Amino acid sequence: MSGFERRWAELEPIGRASSGGYRRFAWSRIDADLREWFAGQAQALGLDLTLDRAGNQWAWWGDPDAAVAAGDPGVASGSHLDSVPDGGAFDGPLGVISALTAIEALQASGFTPSRPIGVVNFVDEEGARFGVACAGSRVITGAMTGERAAGLRDGDGVSLAEALKIAGQDPTILGRDDETLRRIGTFVELHVEQGRALAGDGPQAPVGVASAIWPHGRWRFDFAGEANHAGTTRLADRHDPMLDYARAVLEARDVAERHGAVATFGKVQVVPNGVNAIPSLISAWLDARGPIEAAALDVVRDLTATAERVGATVTEESWTANLAFDPTLRDRLAGLLGGPDGPAPILGTGAGHDAGILAAAGVPTGMLFVRNPTGISHSPAEHADLVDCLAGVEALTTVLRDLAS
Repeated sequence: MSGFERRWAELEPIGRASSGGYRRFAWSRIDADLREWFAGQAQALGLDLTLDRAGNQWAWWGDPDAAVAAGDPGVASGSHLDSVPDGGAFDGPLGVISALTAIEALQASGFTPSRPIGVVNFVDEEGARFGVACAGSRVITGAMTGERAAGLRDGDGVSLAEALKIAGQDPTILGRDDETLRRIGTFVELHVEQGRALAGDGPQAPVGVASAIWPHGRWRFDFAGEANHAGTTRLADRHDPMLDYARAVLEARDVAERHGAVATFGKVQVVPNGVNAIPSLISAWLDARGPIEAAALDVVRDLTATAERVGATVTEESWTANLAFDPTLRDRLAGLLGGPDGPAPILGTGAGHDAGILAAAGVPTGMLFVRNPTGISHSPAEHADLVDCLAGVEALTTVLRDLAS
């Protein structure tokens, strides 16, 4: 059994749900198990484990602070271990396990890096519990303030600050972390492809290189109504916000098609959420994305106008502008991983990643994608073949060797 397969087998049962997918939410008991697993992996490889001001875990091979002092900061890789509700096994963990296995391969080969190499486990990348995607990377880069992060609340009303205290962390240190950022000279994240570009009709390859991340964001729509009895209230006397929400869901599809974007109402909370009660409030979350910023923002503009006409309020919770990865690094990675027929495939993505947050903060950043035969993601059916996963590990090992030489 390879190091990749062994780590995969160890991690696979943690947070597995009856659906076959995963429920790995930030600062939960399961998250504590994941963090303990990561710490154990770092120790087994002789890496130094540190935490940043958002609680992200960093495992370093070599001294990153000495490298900063010498003017040659380190190379980092990794991803996240949390999931969306009933998410797949590969989104996030593939990048963490591959980075750890790449270091193991480099150590076994006798390689001595001239720059330190780090592996990161970013916390709350999916935003499944507290609603803001890439929260860990947003906090340390200053894209989200520590104060705002501390005040985020989950569906049970537990604030992030309270969750951190329960997990034994200090919420008062949440904030931009320049010390951590200075340690990262280059960051490369490996991720399962969330689409079929590498498995489609074009050039087929197990590994590709990312060019850009589509602009994307999340907005909360609050539709207010009047609670009342479902059986005794005449239809003419009702103020049912579920109808306004239903119209918004249908309009989101039409508006997205009109502007050449995608839009999804994927999460909804109903108050009081009783079978025999007319709701008093519907809170729904819109995810909007597009190949250009104007497309995504036009979708939100049109939906907001409709919602506000019925008295709803719309609140932006996160927004990431169009982001192209460092072109010099992108081409270097494509060349390193290419073959006799030319460079590795280069592709864009509609999915957000911590790599995008770091790139927006000025960190030279790249991404590798491992082929997904069905293109399905955020689902128990998410998959990558073992042979392609191992090709991803080999590719990442090659990249880290080159960047740390």
